[in-house]
Amino acid sequence: MNEQAHKQASSPATGETGNGHGARSTLILGAIGIVFGDIGTSPLYTMHETFLPEHGLHPRPSTVLGILSLITWSLIMVVAVKYVSLVMRADNKGEGGIMALMTLAQRASGKSLGMRRAVMFMALLGAALFFGDGVITPSISVLSAVEGLKVAAPGLEHWVVPITVLVLLGLFWLQRHGTAKVGAIFGPVMVLWFLALGVIGVWNIIQAPGVLYALNPWYAVQFFMTHGSTSILALGSVVLCVTGAEALYTDMGHFGRFPIRTAWFFFVMPALLLNYYGQGGLLLVHPEAIANPFYHSVPTWALYPMIGLATLSTVIASQAVISGAFTVTRQAIQLGFLPRMEVIHTSREAIGQIFLPWVNRALMVTVIATVVGFGSSNALAGAYGIAVTGTMAIDTVLVMIVARRMWQWNRALVIGLGLVLLSIDLSYFGANTLKILQGGWFPLVLGLLMFAVMTTWRRGRELVVREIKQGGLALAPFIENMTEHPPLRVPGTAIFLTANLSAVPHALLHNLKHNKVLHERNVLLTVAILETPVAEADERIQLTALTPSTDDFYALELRFGFAEDPNIPLALSQCSSEGIQFDMMNTTFFLSRESIVADARRPGMALWRDKLFAFMSRNALPATAFFQIPGNRLIELGAQVEI
Repeated sequence: MNEQAHKQASSPATGETGNGHGARSTLILGAIGIVFGDIGTSPLYTMHETFLPEHGLHPRPSTVLGILSLITWSLIMVVAVKYVSLVMRADNKGEGGIMALMTLAQRASGKSLGMRRAVMFMALLGAALFFGDGVITPSISVLSAVEGLKVAAPGLEHWVVPITVLVLLGLFWLQRHGTAKVGAIFGPVMVLWFLALGVIGVWNIIQAPGVLYALNPWYAVQFFMTHGSTSILALGSVVLCVTGAEALYTDMGHFGRFPIRTAWFFFVMPALLLNYYGQGGLLLVHPEAIANPFYHSVPTWALYPMIGLATLSTVIASQAVISGAFTVTRQAIQLGFLPRMEVIHTSREAIGQIFLPWVNRALMVTVIATVVGFGSSNALAGAYGIAVTGTMAIDTVLVMIVARRMWQWNRALVIGLGLVLLSIDLSYFGANTLKILQGGWFPLVLGLLMFAVMTTWRRGRELVVREIKQGGLALAPFIENMTEHPPLRVPGTAIFLTANLSAVPHALLHNLKHNKVLHERNVLLTVAILETPVAEADERIQLTALTPSTDDFYALELRFGFAEDPNIPLALSQCSSEGIQFDMMNTTFFLSRESIVADARRPGMALWRDKLFAFMSRNALPATAFFQIPGNRLIELGAQVEI
C-alpha cells in the first residue's frame, strides 16, 4: 500500500495522541461506555431469536455448534477485520461515519462526475438506513432487557412496555449532558456488564467444555450443508450479533481510533465470545433453556441484579446509536443534505461531542411509538437487521473505492477483499429480506423517508441557487457602473452574504433601490464547506479585491470543514493576515432571506417535493444563527424564489 497516500487521506483520530496513559485510559473507558453498548447487548437476544420456532431449528449439539461458529466468525470477519481493522483506517481527519466516508470516496473519484454522483447516492442511502437502525436499536435493546421480568416474575409481564417507555424517556433526557459526562457514568457500568458477560460465560462453559469446538469454522459450513433453506432464516438472526459495528466507525470522532480498537480486541470481543459460548454450553446441557438462554444462564440469586444491569446496559446501547445519529446529522447539514439545525457542543476538548435537540426529540417520539406499536422484542426482531446490513454493504463498496484510488492498494487485493466482504454483507442482507413482511418493512420505510428528505433538500438548494444566478446581474459591469456613477456613500463596511460571487447579491440591489446609498467598503461574502472535517489555516480565507485601485469592493470566501461550526465573525477577525480588518461596530451584514414558493409549472422537482422543501426551508435554523452573526449588526431583506 502507498503509505504516503494513506497519510494524506487520514490523520490520527482524536485521542490517539493523548497526553500519556491516563488520557488514553480515560478515552478507552469512555469508548466502552458509549461505542460498544449496541453490540455489547446483542447476547440478550441473538441466540433466542436464532432458535425461534418458525425457523424450525432445535438446540441439538450439531445445530448449537453451527450457530456458535457462525456467530464467532461473524464477529471476527465483520467487526474485527472489516470495521475495526479496515474501515476505521478511512478516517477523514479523525471523523468517521458514512458521510465522512462519502467525502473521501468522492475525493478518490477525482473528476468523474458520474462516479461522484453514484458515491453520493450510495452514501445517502446508507445514511438513511442508519437512521432507521437508530430507531430500532433503542427499542429492541431496552425491551429485551426489561423482558427479563417475564423470566423472574411472569406476573409482571404487563409492566414490560410501560417500564421500557420510562427508561427510554430517561435516556433521551440524558442526551443534553453530552457524551463526555454520560460516558464517565456509563463507562464503569459497561465495564461491569462485560465482566459479568465473561464470568457467566466461563461458568457455563465449564459445565460443557465441548462447546469450544465451535471455534472451528467447519461447523458453520456443516450447518449450511445440513439445514438447507432453514440456514438462511437462521442467518437473518445471527446477524444480530454484529449490529452496532457501524457505530464503532460513526463514533470514531468522539473518542478516536486507538481507544476503540484497544477496547474491542482486549476486552469487548473476548467478553462477547465467552458469553455466547456460555449460552451454547447451557443449551447443550439444558435444551429447554432456549426460551431465554441469556437469563437462564444466569444463576438464580443473580437474576434480578442482572435484569437491572442489563437494563442500564441497553440504555447505553441506545446511546451509541443516538450519538452516531447526532454525528451523521451534523455532517449531513454541513454537506448540504439536511436543513440547518441547532448544534450544541457538549465538550470543550472534542469537537465531535455534540447534541442536536431537534434530532433528539424526533428520535424519542419515534422510538417510543415503535415500542408501543410492536410491544415485544420478538415482534421487533423481524424489523432488526435489514437496515444495518444494507449500510454495511454500502460501507464495503465505499471503502474499497478509497482503498484503490486513494490508498493505491493493488487492484487484485481490492477486488479479492471486496468480494469476500461483500459476499458476507449481501448474504446477511439477503437473509433479512425474508423478514420484510414480519417487520422488516419498518426500517425500510423510515430509511426511504429520510432518503426522500435528504435528496429533496439537496435538489431544492440546487434549484434555488440556479434561480438566484439566473435572475442576478453580472457583477463586473455593475461595479464599473458604480465607479463611474457613484451613489451617495456612507461610512462603514457592508457585508453581503451570497451564494454566487459572480453576480450582484439581491440584498445589495435592494439596499441601493430603497436606501439609495452605498457603503465605503462592500464585501461579497460566500461560505464554502470542504470535504474535510476541519479547514487548514492557510485555506480558511480567500480574499480578492474587485477594485484594486480603491477600497470599494471585495470578494471574500470563507471555508469551513464539515465537522466545524461556521463562525463568520471569528473568521473575519482573522482576515488581518490578508491585509483587511473588520471593526464589528462599523460593520453591517446584509442577508437576503428567500421565501420559497412551489410552482407546479416550473421544471425541477415533483410538486410534493417542492412543498416539502418549502416547509423545511421555513423551519430551518436561520442562516444568521447558523453562521453566528450578531443580530444587532444584521439587516435582512426578503426575496421570493419560485421552484
